Amino acid sequence: MDALDFLETPISTGTTIMAVEFEGGVVIGADSRTSAGSFVANRVTDKLTRITDHIYCCRSGSAADTQAIADIVAYSLDYHENQTGQPATVLEAASEFRNFCYNYRSSLLAAMIVAGWDEKLGGQVYSVPLGGMLVREACAIGGSGSSYIYGFVKEHYKPNMPLEDCVEFVKKAVKHAIFRDTASGGVVRIGILTREGFERRLFFNTESGESVVQNTLELKVE
Repeated sequence: MDALDFLETPISTGTTIMAVEFEGGVVIGADSRTSAGSFVANRVTDKLTRITDHIYCCRSGSAADTQAIADIVAYSLDYHENQTGQPATVLEAASEFRNFCYNYRSSLLAAMIVAGWDEKLGGQVYSVPLGGMLVREACAIGGSGSSYIYGFVKEHYKPNMPLEDCVEFVKKAVKHAIFRDTASGGVVRIGILTREGFERRLFFNTESGESVVQNTLELKVE
């Protein structure tokens, strides 16, 4: 086996992604590892991708494919908002993702979770798995790490959880997947989507959730 085989391996977001509805919005979460085969291409990838101020997507599959689709949908919705003067709904965004993932299903390797908040329906989560199906779910998981946490999610998920309970639930689920799945790793990125917009939180993959390296020249943590 050539030690440089990873140079010919497509970059993948073999990953753990998750989104959960709560009473006032949606909590989304993901790990941060991007891999090419057994080679870790990026330890701190941001897989929570902005589409609009109130709509984000979580990406799994081919990094190139998912980034391209997200960019196209973001442009399309921005054009839609400029023409109509109305913000796009979460369902409209999810439908755009579904159209691309379905129409190009033989060419693309992309599975997405689309989540956000709008005036019509509040917080919503839509899953767009490989092949381009579209389904709304109160709690959605995806990526290679998801197969390790189905039992955990079924046991601990409760509808309409309070915000902080929802954040803790997503954080623990992604951490469990990171521990078991070799394609998932890095830090846990959490996003909270509500009427007020988007809030980010970051948790290190340590027992305390804090960085073990503080304020060094190599890694300064504010």
